[in-house]
Amino acid sequence: MSLMLFTGGRFLDPAQDRLLDGIEVLIEGDRVVEVSDRPISSPAATRIDLRGRTLMPGLIDMHVHVVSAVVNGVQNAMTPSSLVALRTARTMKAMLMRGFTTVRDLGGADLGLVMAVEEGLIEGPRLIICGKALSQTGGHSDPRDRSETRPLYTGRLGQVGQLCDGVDAVRLAAREQLRAGATFVKIMANGGVASPNDPIHALGFSKDEIRAAVEEAENAGTYVSAHLYTDKAIARAVECGVHSLEHCNLIQSETAKKAAAAGAFAVPTLAAYEGLALEGSNFGLRPESAAKIETVRKGGMESLTIMRDAGLPIGYGSDLLGQLQKYQTLEFELRARVLPMQEVMASATTMAAKLCRMEGEIGALVPGAYADLLVVDGDPLSDPALFQNDGRALRAIMRGGQFFKNELH
Repeated sequence: MSLMLFTGGRFLDPAQDRLLDGIEVLIEGDRVVEVSDRPISSPAATRIDLRGRTLMPGLIDMHVHVVSAVVNGVQNAMTPSSLVALRTARTMKAMLMRGFTTVRDLGGADLGLVMAVEEGLIEGPRLIICGKALSQTGGHSDPRDRSETRPLYTGRLGQVGQLCDGVDAVRLAAREQLRAGATFVKIMANGGVASPNDPIHALGFSKDEIRAAVEEAENAGTYVSAHLYTDKAIARAVECGVHSLEHCNLIQSETAKKAAAAGAFAVPTLAAYEGLALEGSNFGLRPESAAKIETVRKGGMESLTIMRDAGLPIGYGSDLLGQLQKYQTLEFELRARVLPMQEVMASATTMAAKLCRMEGEIGALVPGAYADLLVVDGDPLSDPALFQNDGRALRAIMRGGQFFKNELH
């Protein structure tokens, strides 16, 4: 089993607000075996001199859609699954090259893609999936025009969600996704931007339907994630036991406090609205969807302070579709306008790992963790734009002890 010793650089510990000097890290196989502020003696290890560069954990994006190769959801859903899979491989490699060594997919990715990464067929991040996102008819996973009478093509890889109406149908859909390899359940519990028939204020699913999804997830030892924007929808979801609150742009203080007290967490996705506002219409975003953007865009920035003050844990998310995936690291800059950069970095490393229930395995360079690491020119704690330009500042990218980029020679 290979041994590698990283030395001579600065070290980013997400719990600290400054870089540390004199830290050495020993990797054996796919794991970190030793981290020390003293020289590590390992004659058999290959020594890698970082020459003052920054060594840090790989990044974690908690809200992606890897199968969304194009912004237009209908077009993506109607694309042959084989073509979607090949496009997904390209999308995932680009995510890895931006420094994301783990991503949590919130609708669309299947077990085959997880296995393809594990087998090395796809060069991409470690993939955590919910399978298809569950939606009511006319909800956020229903991209059909009002005049469309055909059923939704749920079997296609490019369709991110499936429709289920009624408690029994929701139970069955949740069980099906868990049977097919999902490690959590996703529901659409509020109106959305990219879907045509559900205004932002619309509530998705009845309370009984939400509780059914939560019960099925808990029976399987996992949790429910919900697409949510409005304060009313968020409060309702928390009351029903939803654990992962996606977006949360219009959350208010009292609801944020209740969510924190319930042990929930939030995953804001500010980059999604910036990307859609900048270029969404160029790539097929419908006028009715474009009109919804400003409603949630302004509220998103305000929500960060509300959630932080309430003590609601926050994970890093981007939620970009298709051609807008290039804005994935813009989330760092947007959040840094409101939050300390150390907290922003933690949201994409240690906090994200905890919320993904993989604390100690990803998100930090500690003994026993996967050897997911980046070597960066510059200080990520002082420069929120450092990860822009598709990872240009990254000199090395490692996932599970394997280099996918290495410019250290």
